[in-house]
Amino acid sequence: MKIVEVIDLYKEYKVKVREGFFKSKIKNVKALNGVSFHINKGEIFSLVGPNGAGKTTTIRIVATLLLPDKGEAFVNGYSILKEPSKVRENLGIVLYPNKGFYSRLTGIENLVYYGRLYGLSKKEALKRAKELVELVNLGNDAYRTVDEYSLGMMAKLSIAKCLINDAPILLFDEPTIGLDPLSARKIRSLIKELALKGKTILLTSHNMWEVENLSDRVAMINKGKIILIGSPTEVKQKLKLKYMIEVEILAEDAKFDNTSIGERGYPVVKLTSEKPTEDLLKVVDEIREKGYQVGYIKIIEPSLEEAFAKIVENEL
Repeated sequence: MKIVEVIDLYKEYKVKVREGFFKSKIKNVKALNGVSFHINKGEIFSLVGPNGAGKTTTIRIVATLLLPDKGEAFVNGYSILKEPSKVRENLGIVLYPNKGFYSRLTGIENLVYYGRLYGLSKKEALKRAKELVELVNLGNDAYRTVDEYSLGMMAKLSIAKCLINDAPILLFDEPTIGLDPLSARKIRSLIKELALKGKTILLTSHNMWEVENLSDRVAMINKGKIILIGSPTEVKQKLKLKYMIEVEILAEDAKFDNTSIGERGYPVVKLTSEKPTEDLLKVVDEIREKGYQVGYIKIIEPSLEEAFAKIVENEL
């Protein structure tokens, strides 16, 4: 079931470009050039691409913070153009972790304030705020004023704020930025838990390992256009990225093509392949036909980072 649908979005900005020390001109830059995709209920959908590719512009349009020049989007059936207030009721948003808070209030007080804006009573807002600071592992820092917060603390508080109204759809723009590895791991676990509970998540991140391990589907965007959409595995297959096959031969004097000495002192056959299962069987059969025994076998899958690099480097 489609819960978010983005249809043919266009957005153009006017930017001032310097020409020498004293001259400048206005240039039109296409941030989005016909972006379309949909997100299913309960899905973690990631939008990835280089800086300036159009990720944040897309999220801001879906969140009704920015109007498209052309196109439409629907959030839980509501139009971003005709029913923006209904769209906002269905969204929780993390855009800028260091913005949107009152610096002289504590983390808890900020959350209570936003809970009250969403119609919760003071008692309900305080109860919800306490649950959320525990959920995002903010701990005693929740009782410090926000002007004392590090970027990592702000990121945690932003996620707590995103969840204050228990919205069905969550927009996360770089949710683990500035977090230490342990805190980032907990936030990733939380995102998975939220999806299992039926939340729908639109995520952007420059951490390709994070995207690969969290996402049900990924859309790769470059220069304002969606290049590929699919599961992380499907994206890599569409780009024809190659697997690395390693087969250890248990004979120190074995002579075989594409070998190098492995850590245990035995020859290891190494080759790249687009069809790893087929090519692995051929290599193993050939080794056995020559009378050698096979040691370890390893198939190394290409990473989503390689897919990202291929798209950017080839300017697809």
